[in-house]
Amino acid sequence: MLPIPLFGIGNQGRSVNVDAQERTNLYVELNNADPQKNIVTLYTTPGLVSFVDFGATPIRGLYQVGDYMYAVHGDKFYKVLNDATFSVIGTLLTNTGNVDIADNGNQIMIVDGTNGYIYNLTTLAFAQITDVDFVASDTVAYFNSRFVVQEAGNTGRFAISAQYDGLTWDALDFATAEASPDRLVRVYADSGLLQLFGDKTNEPWGDNGAVDFPFSRIGSGAIEWGLAARWSLCKFIDSLIFLRTNRLGQVQVCVQAGGAAQAISTPEMDVEFGTYSVTSDATAFTYMHSGHAFYQINFPSANKSWLFDGQSKSWSKLQSGTGRHRGDKYTQYLGRNFVSDYENGKIYRLDINEYTDDGAMIIREFISRHVGQGDWSTLSMLWLEFEEGVGLETGQGSDPQVIMRVSKDGGKTYGLEQWRSIGKIGKFNTRAVWNRLGRAREWTFKFRVTDPIKVVITQAWGTK
Repeated sequence: MLPIPLFGIGNQGRSVNVDAQERTNLYVELNNADPQKNIVTLYTTPGLVSFVDFGATPIRGLYQVGDYMYAVHGDKFYKVLNDATFSVIGTLLTNTGNVDIADNGNQIMIVDGTNGYIYNLTTLAFAQITDVDFVASDTVAYFNSRFVVQEAGNTGRFAISAQYDGLTWDALDFATAEASPDRLVRVYADSGLLQLFGDKTNEPWGDNGAVDFPFSRIGSGAIEWGLAARWSLCKFIDSLIFLRTNRLGQVQVCVQAGGAAQAISTPEMDVEFGTYSVTSDATAFTYMHSGHAFYQINFPSANKSWLFDGQSKSWSKLQSGTGRHRGDKYTQYLGRNFVSDYENGKIYRLDINEYTDDGAMIIREFISRHVGQGDWSTLSMLWLEFEEGVGLETGQGSDPQVIMRVSKDGGKTYGLEQWRSIGKIGKFNTRAVWNRLGRAREWTFKFRVTDPIKVVITQAWGTK
């Protein structure tokens, strides 16, 4: 019996004959340091556990300060406690569309594209910003004692508040991203810099200590990549990560550290993104578990979600049912990861030990690498090695199954389903084995698990 190299980190590209690989609701862990079995192991992505339900319409923004989670739903701003109770803090003048939120330790500021609002964490007062010099804005950041907002509309301007006071603004306290005349899409504070993201370029600004206007551009140039989707920008470990575009029209996911932006989407993923008619509506968030830093990006118009793993540098597809993943907006709260639903007012806890999406089935599937040397060969037996014996006590999953289909034409078509048991609870010696698989020049395998169980796939073995 010999190991069969079914596992890789690739993705389908322009031709399945080149690479048919795909992972759905599974991520890759690379065991390079001391591999006990295969270098590549497949694990389940987190499930969703319901936490709070605000009703039929989606959450507009999530945020966390201290011991509380804050949420904007409809035209209301809510405070959420760890026992899932919540109360209304204030009312907005709009009830749809994304909001952006920042804080200075004493004030939380919300912008909704038209208006701004301040919640004072000390006095507990909620108020609309009524200063006539405040500008309508889509995004807000807090940088070196001031709130910074990007002016809504097709401008390159941004404005700053008075020090430590988001209620006070001066009509003279504004500036324009200078290196390029492109539209300013988002302001973002990171690593001691104010990042001004346009739709074609982005440029860093810093604090110059001046009395009249304390911020100025750093250096003489700009990074020649812009922000392709306003809500795709996130912090990622010690960098920024976002969907970028340039003047040639290419759309990629990149990581930006310092003054350099490095693409992390593979050519195969770039091809995938290029098939979407709309990418500007993408949303994203980042989180960590089990030593992995993840970036989840959702494309609402395309109904697709993808997960980038910083440990293996691999991409996996995420699905809830047959469409995009339900997670849309994110916050960390009391050491746990929470996401809102893109379709309704639910907030979920992301849980690596939960194997459903709020009770709904999660389909775990992977398509293997191509196996073969170009000559006809026979495969008399294939064994897919799982963590066995993880079945549930009762119900679906009490005798968990793996379904295999075989392609002998490079991944273009697949044969009939062949079911095998992974092992009832405590049955640790169960083996998922398929016999008499016939002859082919090239083999590609598709495996699927639909039971709500822990799935760990470690190795594949075979005999000719």
